[in-house]
Amino acid sequence: MKNLLCQNVGVDVSKDSLEVTFSTLEMDRRVKVKATRKFANTPAGFKQLQRWLESKRAAQVELRLLMEATGVYYEQLAWFLFQQGYQVSVVLPTKAKRYLQALGHRSKNDKIDARGLAQMGLEQLLELWQPLSPNIYQLRLLTRQLEEFTNQRTVCLNQLHALHHGALVVKQVERNLQKMVRVLENSLQELEEAIGELLYQDPLLAERVDKMLSIKGVGLKTVAVLLAETNGFATFERQGQLVSYAGYDVVEHQSGLRAGRTRISKKGNAHIRRAMHMPALSAVRFQEPRFVALYERLVKRGKTKMQAYVAVQRKLLVLLWTLWRKNEAYDPRYGQQPAEPKNNIQIQEAGASLSGVSAADKDAITQETQPETAEKEIAPAQARATQDELPVPVGPGALFQVE
Repeated sequence: MKNLLCQNVGVDVSKDSLEVTFSTLEMDRRVKVKATRKFANTPAGFKQLQRWLESKRAAQVELRLLMEATGVYYEQLAWFLFQQGYQVSVVLPTKAKRYLQALGHRSKNDKIDARGLAQMGLEQLLELWQPLSPNIYQLRLLTRQLEEFTNQRTVCLNQLHALHHGALVVKQVERNLQKMVRVLENSLQELEEAIGELLYQDPLLAERVDKMLSIKGVGLKTVAVLLAETNGFATFERQGQLVSYAGYDVVEHQSGLRAGRTRISKKGNAHIRRAMHMPALSAVRFQEPRFVALYERLVKRGKTKMQAYVAVQRKLLVLLWTLWRKNEAYDPRYGQQPAEPKNNIQIQEAGASLSGVSAADKDAITQETQPETAEKEIAPAQARATQDELPVPVGPGALFQVE
């Protein structure tokens, strides 16, 4: 065992089974497959997997497990291993797929995937998986169902619109659609109330939420989605991590003299981008100084309106993260200097510009917002899921650990 550097177990997860490969990395950098086995994706199968791991592992060498985020089928196994004290990493399927392609694999099956995951865990230092708190998990389920029901309501309303403007109106179809709309609207109201109760259980949490809501255009649904999809911003130490996680990071395609399109990656959490759409529109409409200045400046540079709105979405997301992290109230005039007399107006490089945004903000936005394509607009019936105000009952309880 002296020649052993590390151990890793690759787990290919499906609905019913777990394909497992135990691999090791030796001092000469050779990867060896020590054992393979298949287990049931059940609590009994998890215990069998644990006994098998303990019989194969080297005592004094680090052991990690790597699996893909396959829908929800991996969650029970990840929770079990985490509770047993194992170091678990979870990667997106696209990342694992590209790694296997880089290794030259042409075929795909469960055994090949498990072996590739085991080798990937040996060669790369991956972040450890951290489970969501029960209340955050509950909030995420509520906000995602709210989004799904809103989309279904939009579909039914569009079908009703098409039916009323068609050549023939079938009363039975019309009644069914109207009934479905009423059921969905009642369910949406119940979900909104449940989200409001969950967010306002903890007075300390409610205080932070209220500070984020002080920005014009930001509603309680938007804040709920952000907290649910980011685990209460617990894993983000820098704003660049949050921007990348949401898919607002800029992707360039340049080689030699060729300069391709520059756009946002969209390789991130689509729920966050969808939630930021309407607040960005509202922030500009309500003339929030820093956002309307950014929007107007980009439009003057020749960007489309939607590209400018995507830039506002990104800036608004970073601002909300900052308010949560610092537990500070929103100041719409932050960073601006008092206006100088008209006969002595000077635009200073580090001071406030005539548009109301500091030069530091301007330099940051220049490199952050170059998208040629942006999020499509959401239908008005769908957009209410991220913009309407919710009832905010206050009661005892706790949702997060707030320092």
